Amino acid sequence: MAKRSKTKYVGVTEHHAQNPATGKEDVAYYVRYRPAPGASQIEERVGWKSSGTTPARAANERAARIEGAKKSNQQRREEEAAERNRMTMARLWEAFKEAKSSNKSFKDDICRWGRYLEKPFADKLPTELVTLDVDRLRHRLTKQGLAPATVKHTLVLLKRIIRFGVRTGLCPAPDPSRLYFQMPKVDNLKTEDLTPEELTRLLKAMDDDPNQQVADLMRMALFTGMRRGELFRLQWDHIDFERGFIRLVEPKGGREQRIPLNDAARGLLKRHERTDSPYVFPGRGGGQRVDIRKVVNRIRDRACLPKDFRPLHGLRHVFASMLASSGQVDMYTLQKLLTHKSAAMTQRYAHLRDDALRHGADVAGTLFSALDQGREQRTKKVVSWSGAKGEG
Repeated sequence: MAKRSKTKYVGVTEHHAQNPATGKEDVAYYVRYRPAPGASQIEERVGWKSSGTTPARAANERAARIEGAKKSNQQRREEEAAERNRMTMARLWEAFKEAKSSNKSFKDDICRWGRYLEKPFADKLPTELVTLDVDRLRHRLTKQGLAPATVKHTLVLLKRIIRFGVRTGLCPAPDPSRLYFQMPKVDNLKTEDLTPEELTRLLKAMDDDPNQQVADLMRMALFTGMRRGELFRLQWDHIDFERGFIRLVEPKGGREQRIPLNDAARGLLKRHERTDSPYVFPGRGGGQRVDIRKVVNRIRDRACLPKDFRPLHGLRHVFASMLASSGQVDMYTLQKLLTHKSAAMTQRYAHLRDDALRHGADVAGTLFSALDQGREQRTKKVVSWSGAKGEG
């Protein structure tokens, strides 16, 4: 250790050395003290002469550290290191984002974090969160007019981030008695259907729209029941015209699947304008399309459909509803055509098939009632004939 020169202040020494911040010769002031009776002695630098430190100020620093009004350099370094390593929700989100960014739906998670979660939770530790924080978020988003499904997805994202941190050892698990997620009730059984008149108006609006690429994409949703993302990812080499199948790459369920290429879809694709892009419905520059809201909403509005009718998702429902109400397609077949992972998802259309079955039963009832009335007429004739014969 370099030799220090004493000053007139107790416990304060000075040392002539090169200041690493300026690269010039300077005077450093050090203090020596015990932070508590019986504790080990500490010696540390409190400042440089060029930055305004004097022996008197160094003595005041020493007194403040002895009294506990100021922390030692070591204590400050430890606290700064702890702060750097403090696993806040913001840092946890960055780790979560890095691990999950390859997921297809992660763009939605980025949007939810930025819009709804970052401001209230970024600087908090997962263990600091309590049920009241979650309740306040739920109420605030609900008051903003967000759909229950959006509120639920946001709360689920918050929960997923924390679970990721616990599972990967980045943070301890919150106390379950202090943190509970109450999810809003979501009606996922909404089926969007169109009357024959509405469907006719929609088809005409598609025919009249200048953007026939998007109009054909909408027709494909109606003819096949394909999802929005499946249509965006659809490439020409996914279509087997010879065997009559469409290959669904990266579908919602995860596993690659195939659906039949029906006559309506085949005819559409045969006449559809083909570009140099591998995609059937390409976006800008021939790449994968990412959004069509402007065009589909324009077509919806020109068809005078309800504002809450979702053009692509709604056409998928129309496809399913038409098949179910025809009475010619069973629920298992409909499930496979819609590529639902479970029969429960397809059950929302069961009442339409029930209506078709009831209609069939009514037709049968009418036919058999006519036969039964015919039997009554025949019986009356036999009785009448028998009576007349007896009188003779």
